[in-house]
Amino acid sequence: MNTLKNEGNRKSSSQEYVFKPIGYIESPYRQKFAIPRQPGLVPSARGVIHFYDDFIHADCIRGIEDFSHLWLTFVFHETAAQGWKPLVRPPRLGGNARKGVFATRSTFRPNPIGLSVVELLAVEKKQLIIRGLDLLHGTPILDIKPYLPYSDSIGNALGGYADDKPTSGMSVSFSPEAENTILQQQKAFPELQQLITEVLQQDPRPGYQREQNWEKEYGMHLYEFNIKWRVIGNDNHVISIS
Repeated sequence: MNTLKNEGNRKSSSQEYVFKPIGYIESPYRQKFAIPRQPGLVPSARGVIHFYDDFIHADCIRGIEDFSHLWLTFVFHETAAQGWKPLVRPPRLGGNARKGVFATRSTFRPNPIGLSVVELLAVEKKQLIIRGLDLLHGTPILDIKPYLPYSDSIGNALGGYADDKPTSGMSVSFSPEAENTILQQQKAFPELQQLITEVLQQDPRPGYQREQNWEKEYGMHLYEFNIKWRVIGNDNHVISIS
C-alpha cells in the first residue's frame, strides 16, 4: 500500500499547470528595493488593477464594489528566474537565521506565486483602484477574490517569529530642495510626501546594514521620481527628489 501511495505522489508531482494572467498592477513601486515586505504597511501606496482583454468585461467584476478588501494572487515575475532553495533568510530576522521556505513569505519559492490583501477604493472604467499594496509595477495578477472578515480574520492566530507588526522607530525629514519638489508636484501627486514618509519609516535597508548602522546614501524609485536619502542615526533624511 505504501508503495502504491508513493507512486501516486510521484505521478502527481510531475503534473504541470499553465496559468494565464488576468491583468497587471500599476504601482508606485518601480523597483524591488523599498517595497514594503507585507501589504497594508504603507496605506498611501495606491495602485490600479488593469484587466487584459479577455477579462475586461464588466460582468467579471459585478458586485465587487460591495467588498472593502480583496485577495490578489500574483506572480513574483522579477525573481522567478532565480529559482528557489529549501532554506531562506527572512529579513524580519535580520537576514542571519535560516527558515524553511514554506515557513516564510520569501519571493524565492518553488512556484513563484504571492498572495496579498489590499483595500478596494473604487471601480473606475472597469479598473480597480486599490491601496496598501506591496507589489512591483507591472506585476501579473492571476486571480482576485473578495476578503471575507468572518473567515479570513483569525483573532487568536500565532505569527511565529513575525507575531508583531514591524516597527523601525525611524524618523523621516526632508531637505528644502526635496520639499520644494514635493510642493511643485502637489497637484499631480498630492500624497507623495506621505508615501515617501511611510515607505522610509519601514526602513527598507537590508537587515545587516541596519545592524551595522551604516550612514550612507540610498536611492529608490516611486512613480517616475528618483528619491535619494541618507541615514543619519535614526533619521532618514531625504536629500533630493528628481
